[in-house]
This record gives sequence, C-alpha cells and structure tokens, in this order.
Amino acid sequence: MIQLTRFLSVTVGVLVLVAGPALAQQQKPNVVFFLVDNVGWGSFGVYGGTTPTPRIDQLAHEGIQFNNYNIEVQCTPTRSAIHTGRYSVRSGTYTVPWPGQGLSGLSPWEYTIARLFSDAGYATALYGKWHLGDVEGRLPTNQGYDEWWGPLHSWDEASYTAWPQFKETGQEAPMLWEGKKGKPSKPVLPLDLNVRPVVDEKYIIPKTVEFIKRNAAAKKPFFVYVGYSEMHPPAIPNPNFAGKSAQRGGAFSDLLAEMDYRVGQVLDAVKEAGVEGNTIFVFSSDNAGGGVIPQLGGFTNGPFRGNFMNTPFEGSMRVPATIRWPGKIPAGVVTQEMLADVDWMPTLAAMAGASNRVPKDRPIDGVDASAFMLGKSETTGRNNYMFFGVDGELMSIKWKIFKAVFRYTDDSPRPAIESAYITPQFPMMYDLSSDPHEDNNLWYTDLTNGWMFGPFYRIIGEYQRSIKDYPNIKVGEDFKGYKK
Repeated sequence: MIQLTRFLSVTVGVLVLVAGPALAQQQKPNVVFFLVDNVGWGSFGVYGGTTPTPRIDQLAHEGIQFNNYNIEVQCTPTRSAIHTGRYSVRSGTYTVPWPGQGLSGLSPWEYTIARLFSDAGYATALYGKWHLGDVEGRLPTNQGYDEWWGPLHSWDEASYTAWPQFKETGQEAPMLWEGKKGKPSKPVLPLDLNVRPVVDEKYIIPKTVEFIKRNAAAKKPFFVYVGYSEMHPPAIPNPNFAGKSAQRGGAFSDLLAEMDYRVGQVLDAVKEAGVEGNTIFVFSSDNAGGGVIPQLGGFTNGPFRGNFMNTPFEGSMRVPATIRWPGKIPAGVVTQEMLADVDWMPTLAAMAGASNRVPKDRPIDGVDASAFMLGKSETTGRNNYMFFGVDGELMSIKWKIFKAVFRYTDDSPRPAIESAYITPQFPMMYDLSSDPHEDNNLWYTDLTNGWMFGPFYRIIGEYQRSIKDYPNIKVGEDFKGYKK
C-alpha cells in the first residue's frame, strides 16, 4: 500500500512539472520548521503516545513519519546541526561554554540554512529559542534571519529571578529579545515565571502566524523556524490547558495537549493564507525526554533504552520527525529509513531549488534526502550516523541496522546526569533490527561480530581524514575560516 501511495504521488508530481513553463516557475515552496524541545520518541499518538495529539497525528498521516530520525546530545548541538548541515563538533557547538571560556554559539563564518534561504530570495524569521549565540554578530539576524523574537539563551532562565539570592549576583535579569536585520537587537520583555507558561500562546505562535500571513499576502516565499518552548524546564502548563480534560492527567499530558493545539494553529494559518499546497512543513524535536525533572512525569522515549542524559542509547538520540508537502510528498508513509538533523539543510535546499547554495568549502555531513521525500527514491541516502558527547568525543556509530557504543553513561544507582562517561573494554555492539532496546551486546551474546569493525572504523577513518584537512572549530573560538 505504501509503495502504491508513493507511485501515485510521484505520478501527480510529474504531471505538475510538465504542465508548462509558467507553472514550473511558480512561487518557490515556503518552509515552516516547527521544532519542539525535549520531546521523546513515544510522546505523540502516531508514535504510540496515549495523550491525544490529533493535529500532530494528522500532520504525520499527510506526509512522511520517520521512525529512525536522529539528533545530537543536547539542545545547542542539535540546533547547530539543523542550521549548518554539520555535526556540531565541527562548529564548536557540541556544548555551551561557561563564562570566561569564549563566545557561545556559531561563528559568523558558518553558513546557516536561514542564510541560504535568505540568499535564495526568501523572507526569513525565527520565533522562540535560538541558543546559537548571545552577542551581536552571533544573533539570528546576523545569521540569515530577517527578524527574530526569543530568549538570548534558553528557557531555564525564566526561573532565575525566582531565587531570592539571584539579585546578590549582580547579574542582569533575563529578558526576551527581538531584532530586525541590519539593526541592533533589544530586550523587550522580562523572561520570568509570569511569561513562561504563556510564551507560546501569546508570543511565539501569534508572531509565526502573522509572519506567514503577511508574506503569503505579499506573495513572498518564506522560511520560518519555530523554536517552541516546551518541554524545556521550567515546563509549566498553560492555565487554559492545566487540568481541563478528563482524558489527561498530570502536567506532561497537559503540555502535550497545548503543543498539539499550537501546531494546529500554525497549520491552520498556512491553510488560511492560501499557501498550504506550496508549503513544506517540518515537525521534529531537538532532544529526547527524561533524565531530568522527574517530578513532571511523562517523557516517554518509546520502546528504546536511554533518555536525555542516559546516552548514547536509542532513547537518547531517536526522536519524532515528520514532513508534509501536499501533492509533492507522498502521504501515509511510515519509514525506518535513517534520517538525521544534519540532513535538513541539503534536503530542504534541494526541494527549494537552492542546492547550489550549500557550501562546498567545508565538510557537510548532511545528505540530500529530497528524492526520498518526493517519492523518487526508496532510500534517504543515509546509512550511518555518528553521535558525539558533550565533551566533543565520539560515543557511538549507527551503521545500517547495527550500532557500536564506544562510551556510555549509566543510570544506576545514581541518575545518568551524575554519571561519568564509561568506556567498555570492547565497543558494545547491538542489532537494532531485533534488539531496539539494546539489551544484548553482540560481543557477550554472539562473539562472531568482529567483521563489524570494518564498516565502523571506516566511518571513523573518513571523519578523521576530514578533520585533518578541516580541523574542528574550538568551543568559544572566533573562527575566521580555513587557510587556502
């Protein structure tokens, strides 16, 4: 049935393309990239979740649902990978530097997906969390966005002023900021516990909706990145959703219900603006859930071992991802094809006819999966994925259905967040096709898997050769470019 759906969708796409030059040169596809925070694989209905999420489920049914989509170890690394098409270890964004360790975020030399779309003639905007730079020169409007609104860092700062001792530090109270390209960004609103539960309702989603309708009316192609706030601590339910449904129990479930409603608002805005048929809608999460704030409950990572802090098991790196483009992307596809955060830049660039803008003067780790998205290929083109720790060192590699774990954290007897990285005597190896929970280390249960060192160390060798020619940028480094 899936194959037939893909064939029919491709056939329709071909008919559109050959209909004539005027139609072929129609407006470039708009892109909405909706990124939620700290939501694990099993949270939404289509991924086995038990809290009703009808709008997100419908979105998945109308496009492709990826069951093997992979991200990086924390918020900043994943957002960096999405924006650059590069592993965060290459950009020096695999961790956030502490005060005195240098500048945070992306160096201005990096070429972001926002800059790519801007250079291709798109209106660009970011509403919500950026977390890729906090000073002029490294803010969203310096990295390709025409406008932005959100926190300088992350949502945990909303709790800072609630601590009585915070004033004694002499630090400035956290603020929400806004900016326009070509002008200095400015603080506009305190980031505190008053705004935290309503920031999506009153600011992020309305600004996104207005941007969509404004540019659709002007017939201007647009790229909008929605950095939705939940489930990042402090995760506080909106009063309009807290305890209002007999179908839900607890804060996590209420937060999921609001998230589903907000996704629906953006989907409705695209439809009401008359651009639904020409808008690519991406929905995914930046991290898995769990490992922190257990009092919130929830945080299901599906059938997988691991969580946000218990890495690099599948539950820590495999999260929901769907993509929809009516009439272009086949509907009803559920796939185990591998996809990763680094793939969005080259893939969306190709779908927008802007592949020529993807940089060629640096390693790009993403693959162009556009042929798969459009029903023209049976594979995404990705058959391996490297996962790095918060220290920038390799933790695991996935190759096809197999996985090698070189280092890991343990969550017993203490939580994984309090655990050091452990290096086993032999890399632990798992067959994910029959052991998705990673319980049966092949070195212990089989001992005939030595041949797997070949593909795993070939991947490592290719990476090491690339950093010899293009050394990784150091955390906090004001990188200016490679010497020719």
